[in-house]
Amino acid sequence: MKQIYIFQTGSTFPEIIEKHGDFADMFSTHADDCIVIDVEQGEELPAFEKCAGVMVTGSHDMVTERLEWSEKLAKWLREAVQLRIPVLGVCYGHQLLAHALGGEVGFHKDGTEIGTATINMLPDKSIDPLFEMIPDNFPAHVVHAQTVLKLPDGAVILAQNGHDPHHAFRYGDCAWGVQFHPEFTAEIIKSYISRDVEKYTKMGLDVDKVLESVEETPVSCSIIRRFIDFVEGLD
Repeated sequence: MKQIYIFQTGSTFPEIIEKHGDFADMFSTHADDCIVIDVEQGEELPAFEKCAGVMVTGSHDMVTERLEWSEKLAKWLREAVQLRIPVLGVCYGHQLLAHALGGEVGFHKDGTEIGTATINMLPDKSIDPLFEMIPDNFPAHVVHAQTVLKLPDGAVILAQNGHDPHHAFRYGDCAWGVQFHPEFTAEIIKSYISRDVEKYTKMGLDVDKVLESVEETPVSCSIIRRFIDFVEGLD
């Protein structure tokens, strides 16, 4: 029987794990019965024939570091997309998917985006199986320093905002990347902001204002469930 997998590409901070679980746990809150594989810790990737679909988590590592486990996963993702295995990459997973398919990843020229941001869908979402029922604008949690600078050839841009022109993309008919975090709750993003107040203040952010603007993001969170439903609908 084929399974849906969550590929964990790193761990969050210990104090966040204690309160909210690790990256894969955050996904599992929205997706039951998925098998977690800790790729960053060297756990083996599954055989393609066992895969119904995969979700790739965020990470505190950087795609541009070209870590051995990350490049191995990039190769696996490239082959999975060729085999039309559904993929949803989030933050690091989004960037790694773009890199795997020939895009370019690097540090954003305007620095880190963090907090609750407004995501603006583009016209191609109207014919996208994952995003077609999503509102044209919705809030989502973000925290990233690197970004997809150039999409892979043939990718379709689905969402952007004033900071990032590539907040969501689709490649082919069953692979998606989202820069924002559909797995995060308001409390999780507040924890990220609050633990590094001095750093973000030095970057020129009004931390109090960023914290005040945090809200729950039910539309963003629904994307994980929509992906699961898409995969299950292929059976």
